Amino acid sequence: MNNTSANTLSKVPEVTLLFWIIKIAATTLGETAGDAVSMSMNLGYLLGTAIFSAIFLVAVIAQIRAKSFHPFLYWTTIIATTTVGTTLADFADRSLGIGYAGGTSILLALLMASLLIWYRSLGSIAVETVSSSKAEMFYWVTIMFSQTLGTALGDWTADTAGLGYAGSAMIFSALLALIVAAYFWTSLSRTLLFWAAFILTRPLGAVVGDFLDKPVAAGGLALSRYSASMALLVFIVICIVFSKQRAAAKNH
Repeated sequence: MNNTSANTLSKVPEVTLLFWIIKIAATTLGETAGDAVSMSMNLGYLLGTAIFSAIFLVAVIAQIRAKSFHPFLYWTTIIATTTVGTTLADFADRSLGIGYAGGTSILLALLMASLLIWYRSLGSIAVETVSSSKAEMFYWVTIMFSQTLGTALGDWTADTAGLGYAGSAMIFSALLALIVAAYFWTSLSRTLLFWAAFILTRPLGAVVGDFLDKPVAAGGLALSRYSASMALLVFIVICIVFSKQRAAAKNH
C-alpha cells in the first residue's frame, strides 16, 4: 500500500455492532445529562443549550483539526451533539411553544436539506468519505440536526401519541430491527440504511433516557439523572477502551 492509499482512512469510526451499542448509549446519556443540567440543576433549557453548544463547538473544532481518527475525541463530539440536541429541542418545543409535532417537522426538513446539500456539494454522503474538513462540516451539521430531531420525535411519540416511554422504545427498536433485516437481506443502499439507523437510534436513546429518570407517575423509573448519566458514561468509556475502534476505510 502506498502513502496515498494509506491516507485514505476517514476520521469517523468503522461501523460495527459496537459502534451502534456506543451510539445508543451516547444518545441515552445525552438525554439524562441534558435533563440533569436543564432540570435537576434548574438552569433551564436556554442556558443548558448555551453551555452544551459551547462544549460542542470546542469538540467539533478539535475533531476537524485532528489529522486522524481519535475514538475519545469522536465520541466526545457525539455526546456533545446529543446533549445540546436534548436541551435545544426541549427549548424549542416547550419554551417557545412550537410543540413536538412542529419541532419534529422543522427538524426533519432541516435534516433532509442538510443531507441533500451535502450530496450535491460532494457527490456522496457515505461516512467512509468523511476525511476532508468540508465533509466533516456537513457530517456534524447533519448529526446535530438528527440528534435534535430525535429528542423531539421521542417526546412526540411518548407524550403526544400516548405510547409512553416503554411503548416508544419498542416502536423504535422494531424499526431498527427492520433496518437490520434490510441490511442483511436486501440490496438497499448501505448509505441510506446507515443514516436511517443513525437517525432512529436518537429517539430510542431519548425515550430510554426519559424512562430511566422520569417520575414513576409519568411512566419512568425515577432514577437519579446524575447516577444514570455517570453509569452510561462509564459504560461508554469501557467500550471505547476495549473495542480498539478503527477508522472507516474509504472505498475506491
